[in-house]
Amino acid sequence: MIHRAAHPSPPMAAEADAWAIVLVRRRFVHAMVRLPSGQWLLQHKPEGPVRLLTGPADVLDLAATVQHHLRTTRPDFR
Repeated sequence: MIHRAAHPSPPMAAEADAWAIVLVRRRFVHAMVRLPSGQWLLQHKPEGPVRLLTGPADVLDLAATVQHHLRTTRPDFR
């Protein structure tokens, strides 16, 4: 039996696309590029190494990590 990577659902892929735009625009990462295979290239700094993300779930995990970091390091102004 041949195991193949499951293709992400269109909503998950669209959410990953949206988060990639936000992460780059807000300068949390330098660049993110989706490949035709569904994988992503990620570069944190302009001269830094390029990392390969295996799919949209990794992009969403990255966005969640950034959100968690922001929530835990900002002072609470309530």
